[in-house]
Amino acid sequence: MTYEVVDTQLSPDGRLDILSKAEVHRLLDTRNGGLYQLFRNCALAVLNCGNDTDDAKELLNRYSTFEISIIQRERGIKLDIKNAPASAFVDGKMIKGIHEHLFSVLRDILFTHDEVISNPTFDLESSAGITDSVFHILRNANVLHPHLNPKLVVCWGGHSISREEYDYTKKVGYEIGLREMDICTGCGPGAMKGPMKGATIGHAKQRIPTGRYLGVSEPGIIAAEAPNPIVNDLVILPDIEKRLEAFVRIGHGIVVFPGGAGTAEEILYILGILLHPDNAGQPFPLVFTGPANSADYFKQIDHFIGVTLGPKAQKLYKIIVDDPVQVAQEMQDGIKAVREFRKGKGDAYYFNWGLKIDHAFQMPFFPTHENMRNLSLHQNQERHELAANLRRAFSGVVAGNVKESGIRAIEEHGHFEISGDLSIMDPMDKLLAAFVAQGRMKLPGKAYKPCYHVIK
Repeated sequence: MTYEVVDTQLSPDGRLDILSKAEVHRLLDTRNGGLYQLFRNCALAVLNCGNDTDDAKELLNRYSTFEISIIQRERGIKLDIKNAPASAFVDGKMIKGIHEHLFSVLRDILFTHDEVISNPTFDLESSAGITDSVFHILRNANVLHPHLNPKLVVCWGGHSISREEYDYTKKVGYEIGLREMDICTGCGPGAMKGPMKGATIGHAKQRIPTGRYLGVSEPGIIAAEAPNPIVNDLVILPDIEKRLEAFVRIGHGIVVFPGGAGTAEEILYILGILLHPDNAGQPFPLVFTGPANSADYFKQIDHFIGVTLGPKAQKLYKIIVDDPVQVAQEMQDGIKAVREFRKGKGDAYYFNWGLKIDHAFQMPFFPTHENMRNLSLHQNQERHELAANLRRAFSGVVAGNVKESGIRAIEEHGHFEISGDLSIMDPMDKLLAAFVAQGRMKLPGKAYKPCYHVIK
């Protein structure tokens, strides 16, 4: 099958007019230490917005002739793009939102490599150093606004959801927008796009021209969750752990919609953090919600949390079914409590420095077959430590489902093997099986072949 493609040249709007010769060299360096492959793959993912694939390997194969290079001129730089997906263009001209996202990718890849990863002043083995790196990446992307009151609602949920669930996410986003709050998501389709779409209408009715639709992604997942064009601020963090930390540091509350393994990973991440003794008493509104036909989905999620992390974890969130108004009101009231708490402590509104994130949640987890086999999925550990290991297990499933490296590893070595206490493995197996049966692992119409085997 052939796909329509377009060639073009683009100039940046505003920042990144000028790059040094060394920066250009790094971006076009195709060797192992060079940035070209990372830059090319992320750029292609952004340009693929709206197309029907959540398989990074398939995307790269589909547009194998795609090329992107930098033309350096005295007046600044241009991107020379060949064989780009035609869906990124209208009448031969690139959609403005996608144009902006392309240069956001360029900005974040360069900054992260030059100013963070290659900078010895950042200790990326320490908890404080990792948090500092997340802060600097967000600050460089100009998404930290110190003079705004807390009002950023993070929305998590699946890219593969039913039409009814998608429409419900729009209704929730609309109610959030009417209450003059902003939206932050993983920036892709499904439950990441719906709340933004709804909020734009709510903001328009309230005559708010400065509504924020912040998208936070990372190179491994961006091909499966191409940023939707509603996103007006896009940030690319270097890995999933820093992406998740960015969400909870800049967000003032979290709404979770139905989803698959990635959503389970996000739930386990925030619960593991809130279960840490150092975070006791810190307000953090957390709501699980969906339409009426999602009630059983959340019962199963709640049951899984109860049997693995216990009743204390279940008290950290509220489940609201089929009531967008109540969800928005819960967020509004919760964020007021966040404001009062941080005001009393003298903490920043724009970045939650006071939240304790254990080192186990920050260090990058590489889902190799060996690492997946060796996960400690046993009851004889602190609940926040078990949450960290459960998070890694679901992260591995996500990698095997949609990330290029994970898909290739499964093709080469077979299923990931996940083992542990029967009291954990049995509910995990049932939860994953439910995700498969409900079509939450792949986009509709895509046959799902499991990448994992739960050993009981």
